[in-house]
Amino acid sequence: YFYLFLLVLFSWSCHGLQTYQTQLLLQIRKHLEYPSQLQILDNYNGDLCNLSAMSNLTISCQDNFVTEFKIRGDKVANVSDFNGYAIPSKTLSKTFSIDSLVTTLTRLTSLKVLSLVSLGIWGPLPDKIHRLYSLEFLDLSSNFMFGSIPPQISRMVKLQTLTLDGNYFNDTIPNTLDSLSNLSVLSFRGNRLKGQFPSSICRISSLTDVAMCHNKLSGKLPDLSSLTRLRVLDVRENRLDSELPVMPQGLVTALLAKNLFSGEIPAQFGVLSHLQHLDLSFNQLSGTPPSALFDLPSISYLNLASNVLSGSLPEHLTCGSKLGFVDISNNKLVGDLPSCLDNKSDKSVVKYGGNCLSTDGQQQHQGLYCKEANTRRSGRKIAVLVAIIVVSVLLLMLLAFGILILFQRCRPRRTFETHIRQKVVQDNPTTGVSSEVLANARFISEVAKLGTQGTPICRLFSMEELEEATNNFDSSMFMGEGFTGKLYKGRLENGTYVVIRSLTLQKKYSIQNLKVRLDFLSKLHHPHLVGLLGHCIAGGVQDDSGASKVFLVYDYVPNGNYRMHLSETCPEKVLKWSDRLAILIDVAKAVHFLHTGVIPGVYNNRLKTNNILLDEHRLAKLSDYGMFIIMEENEKLEAGF
Repeated sequence: YFYLFLLVLFSWSCHGLQTYQTQLLLQIRKHLEYPSQLQILDNYNGDLCNLSAMSNLTISCQDNFVTEFKIRGDKVANVSDFNGYAIPSKTLSKTFSIDSLVTTLTRLTSLKVLSLVSLGIWGPLPDKIHRLYSLEFLDLSSNFMFGSIPPQISRMVKLQTLTLDGNYFNDTIPNTLDSLSNLSVLSFRGNRLKGQFPSSICRISSLTDVAMCHNKLSGKLPDLSSLTRLRVLDVRENRLDSELPVMPQGLVTALLAKNLFSGEIPAQFGVLSHLQHLDLSFNQLSGTPPSALFDLPSISYLNLASNVLSGSLPEHLTCGSKLGFVDISNNKLVGDLPSCLDNKSDKSVVKYGGNCLSTDGQQQHQGLYCKEANTRRSGRKIAVLVAIIVVSVLLLMLLAFGILILFQRCRPRRTFETHIRQKVVQDNPTTGVSSEVLANARFISEVAKLGTQGTPICRLFSMEELEEATNNFDSSMFMGEGFTGKLYKGRLENGTYVVIRSLTLQKKYSIQNLKVRLDFLSKLHHPHLVGLLGHCIAGGVQDDSGASKVFLVYDYVPNGNYRMHLSETCPEKVLKWSDRLAILIDVAKAVHFLHTGVIPGVYNNRLKTNNILLDEHRLAKLSDYGMFIIMEENEKLEAGF
């Protein structure tokens, strides 16, 4: 009977999980305004996890949890004058809420693959998208999302593919994407993105495909040689105006057409042995193209049209055996056309019109046209060089003068500022805020600064939520007690596991100061820090000493602490030296961020082996950081007693 009871209980539990997951899918269908692709849910009574994959709908599960959800609709985003509002028959209705849709999606906590394509989704992509922490594949192409790409997306560290093609994002690309250390495909095609190409992308060594074409990116294209796995680079139709950078040796396809690239084609392009497709057309490239480009072992497509290339190609130029298309038209090339480019064979297509070549083939300009162009270009180069020298001399003179003035005024100004700061602290003893916080107002200014950047405010939990999450702080949920209070494991209403720290603070502790400090800590986001999700200040709950209770809610890290994995008593858990080194490097990154990544820096972080936690992938996350910010005033109050 006992085993029968366990079997029934297990079956009921699995059925409950299936029912909950099904209800979430039905809510998503409602948010998407009942697309035809989900009509199958109306009369389907079976297990959705066993639903056969279709061309426009895929639902996959693992252990009764949805892990893959793909829908392809028919609302193609091809509106040229989209202004951020709903468009009948193109987008979802005016009542659609992208925030509600993402909130429901985040409850699918085991989701690894999410694809919502051509569904008419409109609005700015919410910051909370990062709560889909298990995602490895995200595709939101061909919708009507606009605004900025949330910087918090860089917290989705398991992502391997990120595709936002064909939307209307019109801000700069976040420069924090290097946190996505597993990313292989990054595609933002066909948006309205502006600003510079983020340098952080050059630090994602796992990238194989980068596509940023059809945007409004400007400035410099950085050195990409560190991306040793990169195979496809597509930045066509932007406003990039630098010289061509060094490319990775394994590059297969490089599409850089219709930009403002200038200077000569680097000789390094002539040693890219894996390169098959190179498109540099419609730029402002000059000089003579490297002969080695035409003889690369894998090259099949080479487009250098509509630049200002000059000089003559070698008479005995060698062309690669796979070269099937060459376009050097509309440049300033002179001399004879090399025999390997003479278009007498049906095996290849060669376009060379619009130059000054000595050939009877495609239409050419007179030699004077190319000569005058070269002369004008040389004159411009000299003028630019002279201008640069003059401006550099003037800047050096102004810099020297400025340093002299600054040196003369520096010490008196510092003395004045010190006097004013001391006076402000002395003149505000009864404002309700401690003099320490007024003197160290950097906490307040930093919280305000982060708030203006769209960082979410620290969540305020109710006491009822925490009691429900911990079964009224039952002893079975107790995890231990340390220097900074008791720890309990909890489960929130949405199924998320958390750790709740119980602190005891003196009754005279300023609640206003405490909230400022907690808001500051909640905005410290880093892949190797345990995130502070929120807090509960229970002013009415006091212990025998008349002190108030404060509860801090953190992310739950499941794999124990570093000390557990150093113990010889558990050989199966002991780490290799390479793993230990990787964990210490992760901790060093977290400490470096706390010291230098925020103002003011966060110090005294209690670096101990039991404060270094490991997640399911053995990535290190530092806990107990910043506790001195909360406890220092409390300790002063205790000392006063």
